[in-house]
Amino acid sequence: MTAVEIPTPRGRAAAHLHRCADPVGALILGHGAGGGVAAPDLLAVTQVAISLGVGVALVEQPYRVAGRRSPAPAHHLDDAWTAVVEHLLDDVLSGLPFVVGGRSSGARVACRTAAASGACGVLCLAFPLQPPARGGKDRAADRLPELQAVSVPVLIVQGESDPFGMPPAGPGREVVAVRGNHSLRSDRPALVDAVTGWLPRVLDGA
Repeated sequence: MTAVEIPTPRGRAAAHLHRCADPVGALILGHGAGGGVAAPDLLAVTQVAISLGVGVALVEQPYRVAGRRSPAPAHHLDDAWTAVVEHLLDDVLSGLPFVVGGRSSGARVACRTAAASGACGVLCLAFPLQPPARGGKDRAADRLPELQAVSVPVLIVQGESDPFGMPPAGPGREVVAVRGNHSLRSDRPALVDAVTGWLPRVLDGA
C-alpha cells in the first residue's frame, strides 16, 4: 500500500493505493463522517477487490488529513472527492473502468458525484438513509433522492438493524441486508459474498 497526498479545492486529501498486477478495473472508496479509511468494512472490501484483480484507492477527505473529526459540509466533500477522482484517473488509474463508493457519508458523496465522475457503478456500505430522531424531534427527510439520481448500477450492503433504516431496491439498485447494524461488523462473510458477486459483473459490463 502506498499513500499519496492530492491537492483539492478544499485542502489536501490522501489516497491510500492498494495495487495489483494487471488490474481489470479500479474501486475508489470514501470513509464515513467520523471514521477513516481503516474501517473494517472498507478493509474487507479492499481485500475482495484485490483478490479479483481490481486496484483500490481509499480516499481520505481533507478534514481528516488535517486532523479534524467533524465532517466538512456536503459540497466541500463533493468538491474534494471529485478532484481526487479526476487526479487518480489522470494518473495511476488511467484507462481502467472504475466503481466509486464508500461507507455511510462516503457512499452519499459517491452517489452525488457518480454522474460527473463517469463511474460504471456505485458501491454503498451502510448508506445512511434517514438520520434517527433525537431529542424528541421529528426524523429528518430521507436521502433516497441521492440514490435515485444515480443512473449506473448500485449495490447497497446494509445492516438489518441499522438505525439509519433500510434503503429500498429499485431499477439498477440492489440491496443486500446482512446481520448487524451500521458498522457492518456482524456478518463479514455476507458482505464479502455480496461484493464478490457484484463487482466483477459491473466492471465487465462497463
